[in-house]
Order: sequence, then C-alpha cells, then structure tokens
Amino acid sequence: MAAGYAELLGTRHAARLLVGTLIGRLPNATAPIAIVLFTRAEGGSYSLAGALAAAYGLANALGQPLLGRAVDLFGQPRVQLPAAVLSALGMVWLAFAGTGSAPPAYAAVVVAGLFTPPLEGGLRALWPGVLGGREEKVHAAYAMDAVAQEIMFTVGPLLVTLFVAVWSPAGALLALNAVGVLGALSVVVSEPSRKWRSEPREAHWLGALRSRGLLALLGAFFFVGMALGSITVAAVAYADDHGGQSVYGWLMAALGLGALVGGVFYGSRPWPGSAEGRLRILVALLAVCYLPLLLVPGPVAMTALSALAGVFLAPSLACAFIVVDRHAPTGTVTEAFSWLVTFFGVGAAIGTAAAGPAVELGGAAAGFGVACAGGVAALAVLMLTQRALSAAGHVVAPVAAGSGEVPGGVREGAGEARSAQ
Repeated sequence: MAAGYAELLGTRHAARLLVGTLIGRLPNATAPIAIVLFTRAEGGSYSLAGALAAAYGLANALGQPLLGRAVDLFGQPRVQLPAAVLSALGMVWLAFAGTGSAPPAYAAVVVAGLFTPPLEGGLRALWPGVLGGREEKVHAAYAMDAVAQEIMFTVGPLLVTLFVAVWSPAGALLALNAVGVLGALSVVVSEPSRKWRSEPREAHWLGALRSRGLLALLGAFFFVGMALGSITVAAVAYADDHGGQSVYGWLMAALGLGALVGGVFYGSRPWPGSAEGRLRILVALLAVCYLPLLLVPGPVAMTALSALAGVFLAPSLACAFIVVDRHAPTGTVTEAFSWLVTFFGVGAAIGTAAAGPAVELGGAAAGFGVACAGGVAALAVLMLTQRALSAAGHVVAPVAAGSGEVPGGVREGAGEARSAQ
C-alpha cells in the first residue's frame, strides 16, 4: 500500500512469482474463447462451442478447490506442475482429436479444466512469506494481484486472436498451453514455492468450508460473479443495437480500465477499519455503480458508465482476499482461495445464462438489470452475515528467520483470540 507497487515488485522473488503465475494462468484465462474459435474452425456449431466452453468451466470450478486442498496437504511443486501438464495434455488431445466426435472433445476439455493448477490461490498463499509477514505489504500485494488479473483478462483474448491469425485455432491452443506450463514451472522451482508449507490442519471433510465467515464471503462473491457474467451478455445485446462488435469491445475495455484504475488507487494507500467492514462499503459502491447501466444511453456515455461500473471491482476482490486469509481455517489457505475462484466463476456462468432470457424479454436494459440484482444480492449477503464475518481472524505465529518454512497465511488482529471456525 504505502510502500507502493514498485517497492513490492523489487522484493526478492515477488516479480518472478507474479509474472510466472500470470503466464501460468493464461490457458485458463483464454480457454473459453480459444475453445469457441477452435470448435468453429472445425465446423462445429455455436451450440457445441458454447457447450464445450461450459464443460471446461464447470470442470475447472470442481477442480480448483480439490487441487487447492492437495496443495495444502502436499506442497506446491508436487501438485501445481503435474496439474499444469495434465491440463495442457487435455488441450493437446482436443487440438488433435478435433470436435468431429463429441465425446472425445468433451472428455478433453473436462481433463483440461479439472486439472487447471490453482496458481491463483497458490500465489496468495506465498505473499506473506515473500513479504516478511508485514500485513500492509501483503494487503498491497493482494491489490496488485487484483490489478494484474484485470490486465491478464484484457490481454489474454488479444493473444488468442493473435495466435489464431499467425498460426491457427489449433496452434493457439497448443501455444497457449505450452506457455502456461512454462509459467507454472517458473513458479514451482522458485525458492518460496519449494519451501512453502501449509500450517498443520485439523482433519475435517469440509476443509475450508467449515468456516462460517468464509461461507458468507463465498455467497456474496457468487453474486458478484453473477453480476459480472451478466454484463458480458447484456453488453453484446447493447452493441447489437448501437454499432456492433466495436462498441462491445469499447464497453469491455472500459469495464477493465475502470477496474484497473480502481485497483491501483485502492492499493496505493492504507485504509482504516476492518477488512470486513471495508468490504461491505466496497460492495455497496459496486452495486450502486451498476445502477446507471440501466439507463442504456448512447455509446459514448455508455462507455463512461461501463468504466464507472468497473471501478470498485478490483478493490472488492483485493479486500475479499484479505477476508479469505482471515477466515480460512488453519492449514486451508490455498483451498480457501480456490473456493473463492470457484464460487465467483460459477456465479459468472449463471449470470451469463440468466442474462440471455432477460435480454430476450426486455432488451439490453433487462440484461443489465441482472447485474444490478447480483450487486444488490451480494451486498445483502454481507449485511445479513455480519456476525459470522465479524469473528476475528486467527493468528499465525512468526516464523524464525532462516527456518526455511514459509507460513501459509497472515492474519489481521494479532493478539486477538483465535475464533472458533
């Protein structure tokens, strides 16, 4: 925060871990559009393309928390790299088998999605050790992480179209997944990843989900994901009425730019109060900024409103990362972060599905209405679960210098009693 992003990236290992994680996640960020373009190039229908992309997304949603739990149990290198290789092999299978026969195509994308390595949660588990356990730096790193996500999800689709233009849709699948494996390899051979060990965990079949505070957060971000997913569909409907694909591109770019600006500002300074209280304010502002989209004005004004709608997304995510870290039961930090990815992704998929019928019934404004409803629902969940979220995060004992062990998380409120999860 106060130290600034430049100082964070100057910390030993920080830049390598951030860049390696982003590169390793490229296959996941680009998979939906890459699958759609490949399926169409193979002569498959839009229905098949959408179904394959959905199958990938559902498999990914299932695999992330399972692999996250495996990372907490067995360490990062033993899980992340084999998972990255298996996921890439799934896409290689799809590239060579094609989509002429549906069962092999579905099997390939399910393998690719199921074994997508939980690099996102893994990076957040590493930040405390890399940054010396200093909370202000860890929180700034979470904000930087959220900003980097916006950049990745903006650049990723452009890379797909570039690789398709230079090679082919099949070549794009192969190239992106090869690059992804290299990114994962860069992370897992680093010293922090090799030495990281999760805290000892209590054996429990629910794992991270036994925390009531975490469940409340996951419920809220399911609806945030729903809002974001619905905007992508509503924006297509709006663009169809106001100039076509170029307008859609401007709206999505403005949404990402707003999130980027908001994330940079949020991470540039410390903020008072608890993370849970701050999150309620940020999600309330996020929901309020969705409301003007219902006006569906002309393209220039709509682009400005899209930027406004994105401003509080990255700050909300960055603050959510802190809350996850506070409420994850001991020894489940990677799994907990992976559950956040899953709930957000499933919410986005449901939002996309819900926005379609809404657009057909009431046009683009109705589609944006789904986003507004998602924002309001997310805030309602946070307001109704204040008691669960108010429980103090548990404390991680400092690790002696030179011990070689990197703790699995950092908690706010040092000195407070550990809460019952």
